[in-house]
Amino acid sequence: MMSSYSKEREELINRLKRIEGQIRGIQRMVDEDKYCVEVLTQIAAARAALNKVGMSILADHTHGCVREAVAQEEDGDEIIDELMEVIFKFTD
Repeated sequence: MMSSYSKEREELINRLKRIEGQIRGIQRMVDEDKYCVEVLTQIAAARAALNKVGMSILADHTHGCVREAVAQEEDGDEIIDELMEVIFKFTD
């Protein structure tokens, strides 16, 4: 089965590489003993960027994999349960 985000794969990879750079920057800030508020601000920015990637994949999954699975199944309850489990994990 192909992932539902495959069309956006390059964009997602680029975003994740930027996030990776942000994390390395935060590590440098801690290593250089930067002011706490500056570090926390950068952590918040990295978390927001990662959440944006996750929401994009979640939306693609819902509109792609879930829609297709429900259309092919007589009982989509298992598919919906799986989606809800992923949403709870992602938003926890």
